[in-house]
Amino acid sequence: MSSSRRTFLHQASALSLLYGTRQTLAQTAMGSMKMGEPQRTRAQSPSPNPPHVGPPMLHTLELAPFVDPLPIPETLRPTRHHGHQALTITMQEVHAKVHRDVAPTRMWSYGPGTLSPLIEARAGETLQIHWVNNLPAKHFLPIDHSLHGCGVEVPEVRTTAHLHGAKSPSSEDGYPDSWFVPGKSRTCTYPLQQEATALWFHDHAMGLNRLNTYAGLFGMLLLRDKVEDSLNLPSGRYEVPLILYDRDFTAAGQLFYDVSGDPESPWIPEFSADGILINGKIRPFFEVEPRLYRFRMLNTANSRFFNLSLSNGQPLVQIGCDQGLLAAPVTMKRLVLGCAERADVLIDFSQLAGQTIHLRTGALDILEFRVGKQPAVAAVIPKMFRPIERISESTAVKTRTLTLHEYQDEAARPMVMLINRKHWHEPTTELPKLNSTEIWEFVNLTEDTHPMHLHLVRFQVLDRRPFDTTDYLIRKKVRFTAPAAPPESNEYGWKDTVQCPPGMITRIIMRFEGYPGKYLYHCHILEHEANDMMRPFEVVA
Repeated sequence: MSSSRRTFLHQASALSLLYGTRQTLAQTAMGSMKMGEPQRTRAQSPSPNPPHVGPPMLHTLELAPFVDPLPIPETLRPTRHHGHQALTITMQEVHAKVHRDVAPTRMWSYGPGTLSPLIEARAGETLQIHWVNNLPAKHFLPIDHSLHGCGVEVPEVRTTAHLHGAKSPSSEDGYPDSWFVPGKSRTCTYPLQQEATALWFHDHAMGLNRLNTYAGLFGMLLLRDKVEDSLNLPSGRYEVPLILYDRDFTAAGQLFYDVSGDPESPWIPEFSADGILINGKIRPFFEVEPRLYRFRMLNTANSRFFNLSLSNGQPLVQIGCDQGLLAAPVTMKRLVLGCAERADVLIDFSQLAGQTIHLRTGALDILEFRVGKQPAVAAVIPKMFRPIERISESTAVKTRTLTLHEYQDEAARPMVMLINRKHWHEPTTELPKLNSTEIWEFVNLTEDTHPMHLHLVRFQVLDRRPFDTTDYLIRKKVRFTAPAAPPESNEYGWKDTVQCPPGMITRIIMRFEGYPGKYLYHCHILEHEANDMMRPFEVVA
C-alpha cells in the first residue's frame, strides 16, 4: 500500500500548505506593523540564535499511509455515587505505536492507553472527577524556565485539569496556578448545567500546558441531553470521535518538540509538525457502512489549524459547534477547524458502497474511509435541531476592546505575545458583573489568526471587520477599510473559541452566567498562551 512517487511528491508539496492555515479566514487582511510598541521584556540578543543540532528525524510522509485502523477511545460512563455522577481519571506515562512501522512512542495519557477514555455524561447532572497524577517526576520535553510560572524553583512535572467548555465554579475550572504534582490528586465537581455538546479536558498548568498537551494530556467528554436524544442522530458505532493533532518524531519513534536554539529561552512561537494523527494514529483508515455517520471532531493541536474537506468533493454537513447543536444543518465544502474548536459533522456514505474516499486537510489526505458493500441505509437529517436566540447588542452594558500584540527582537524573532500589552501576572482589568451582558472586540495587530477562548461562558460571534493596522499603531485610531462581515454560516451557534484573523476586529457577545470568581481568557495556540497571551478576568457578584 506504499504511495507512488508522484503521490508522494503531491503529498509532500501539500504539506507546505498546512503551515499557513491559521490565516485562512483573512488571506486578504493586512499584516501587523511593528512600530510604536513598548519595550520588550524577554532577554534580547544582537544576532540570530546559534544553530542547534537535533536527533535524526522520522519523515512521516515516507510512511505507508492508511495501514492502521482508526482507534476508537474506550467509553467511560460515570457511576452513581451519593446522588451524583463520579469517576476517576489517572494521568500516567504509556508507550504506544502511532504507526505500524514505527517503534512504540513514550507519551502521557489520561488513561492506560494512547487515547484517553471518552467520557459520556448527562447534562444537568453533577459530575465529580477524581484526577490522579501518576506521571514521572521528570519531564521528557524541553522546559523553558524563563517563562512565567516555570522557574527552576517549581517542580518539573505539575498538572491541573481544565474541562474546556464547561460552565464550572472558579474553584473547579483548573486555574493555571492550581497545579498538583506526581503522587497527588484532586477532585473537581462539575455541575454541567448546560446543553448537550462535546467538551474536552486538557492540562492547563502555568507555562507547561504546551508541553503537557503535546505529551498527550487531552481527551473528550460528550454531554447528552433529552433534546439531542429526540433527534435520532447517528449513535453507537455510527457516532465517532475524531481527535486531530500533529506531532514530530525522531527516527527512533519518540516525540520531538523543537526549541529556539537559545538554551536560556528555548520557547518557540508556534509548533507545526509533519505527522498528522487522528485518534493516536498517523493517517489511519476507517471501515464504514453505506449510511450516515456522525463525527465529533476536535482539534487538540498546539498551533495547527485543519482545513478539512472530502476528496470526492462531497460536502460536509455541520450540525454543531463548540457549545452544542446549531439551529439547522449547514452544508459546506470546507471546514476550517482552529485550535480547541469542535465540530459536529455528518457524512453520508449511503451512495458510496464499495468506494474509498479520504478526509483531507488542504491537499493532504489524512484519513481513509473504506465503504462496505452492505445494502445502503438512506440518510435522514433533521431540518431543525435546537432554536438559538441571537443576543441583542442593545442588551450589552459594556464593550471591551482587547488588542492582540506580538513583540520581536532585533533579529525579528517573536519574543512575547500580549493582550492589551499586559502580562498574565499584572492586575486584573476585566471585571464583568454576574448576569451582565458584554461585547468583547479583539483587535488583531499580529500576522496570525488567534483562536481566542474564554473560560466559563459561551458566546455568539457578531462580526469581523478589517481595519488599517498602521493607523491604529501610530494614532491609536480605528479606520475601517471595508464593511463588517457576518459570522460564517457554521458560527451561528454557541461558541467558546473564536478565530480572530489578522488585521481585523472580531466582536463577540456573551452573558456572564453561572458563578462569580476568577477565570481566564487566552489564545489557544498553546505557544502563544505560554508567553504571555493569557489574561485573568473576574466575574463580580
